[in-house]
Amino acid sequence: MSSVNKNRWLIAASAIAIHISIGAAYAYSVYTQPLVEAKGWTVASVTTAFTIMMVLGGGSAALFGKFVEKSGPRKSAMLAAVLFGLGQAGSGFAISLNSLPLFLLSYGVLSGLGLGIGYISPVSTLVKWFPDKRGLATGMAVLGFGTGALVTAPVAASLIESIGISPTFYILGTSYFIMMMLGAFYIAPPPNGWMPAGMKAAVSAGTQKVKKDLRQATGAEAVKTKHFWMLWSMMLINTSAGIMMISVASPMAQNIVGLSAGAAATMVGLMGIFNGGGRLGWAAASDYLSRPRVFIIFFVIQLIAFITLPVIASAFIFQLLIFLVVSCYGGGFSNLPAFIGDLFGTKELGAIHGYLLTTWSLGGLIGPTLVSQIYTRTGSYIPVFYVFTGLILVALVLSLLLNRSIKKAKIKQLNYDLRTAE
Repeated sequence: MSSVNKNRWLIAASAIAIHISIGAAYAYSVYTQPLVEAKGWTVASVTTAFTIMMVLGGGSAALFGKFVEKSGPRKSAMLAAVLFGLGQAGSGFAISLNSLPLFLLSYGVLSGLGLGIGYISPVSTLVKWFPDKRGLATGMAVLGFGTGALVTAPVAASLIESIGISPTFYILGTSYFIMMMLGAFYIAPPPNGWMPAGMKAAVSAGTQKVKKDLRQATGAEAVKTKHFWMLWSMMLINTSAGIMMISVASPMAQNIVGLSAGAAATMVGLMGIFNGGGRLGWAAASDYLSRPRVFIIFFVIQLIAFITLPVIASAFIFQLLIFLVVSCYGGGFSNLPAFIGDLFGTKELGAIHGYLLTTWSLGGLIGPTLVSQIYTRTGSYIPVFYVFTGLILVALVLSLLLNRSIKKAKIKQLNYDLRTAE
């Protein structure tokens, strides 16, 4: 089937299948205790595999961004399927051999490489298929990534109980491989300049204008611009704040507003829903509000949250503010590909997306490290909020400056187009 005859909603479904598979990585905590009990490995050793995978997830997205652009979404997604599926199934083999080094290599390294390549493979293609709904399109895929753990966790827990941990990895690894391959076989970029029929008719009738990207840049050109580094810094702070909150939400809520362990566990489950819902909701909203405005809203919400959290007595409001922060965390990831398209075009969107996803790896280190260091030294979570208030304030200023700079660039672009048209 030629790409022109493909259904863009099935392209989106293919991207979601890939992202749900790699999103299963966030269900890792289901394996921790069974591995400790069955193999006698320490919690720290078992957790190292997850850390390696997360760091490599962001790192490989940056490292293989150019490869994804050059090879196209199908080959890239197929490679991701092989690496991720082999990493997951190979983990079962490592467990059967009782080999921790092999487990770190398979779950950490192979799965991490597959995770990063699989994350960026379908995104630039989706943006091209949805010129009228960029935010919604990327939001759907990244929602798949956010909800992958919700699907995997109960399935993995049930399988471990009934057939054991090694066979569980074999079954899930094979399932991820099949799902990712099915997605990879269908996904393909549209012809150059493609538009959906409704949009094409509206443009021809003059009732709709094609939104022009600020520039068409390669990855090398993008990293030389101030817009890239402003967006990179905003993403780093947003990601660090979100991962920090996710990493300590339960003990923090018990410590500050006296939530019971059971209530805190329920809150953590709800956080997953807000993380996933934020990915779709904020991305869809950005198609109407604009990406720069949505990021400004993120940081206003988080600034209010981090100022309020240390002094709040209500457990309900405390949890609500945490849910909002987590929704902004998810929304940052889903808005990022569309924002890249707006700023740098779709020429090398995958490569630029990969470079910006280094904030994912760094944020995963900075957020939890900051909160653990502050709590260890002070014995309280309260100073954490003050530190992140300062960081969010920096991000808010950057988002306002970026919005202003984009407006100026658009006016300059418009004036240039008018002069050349004369």
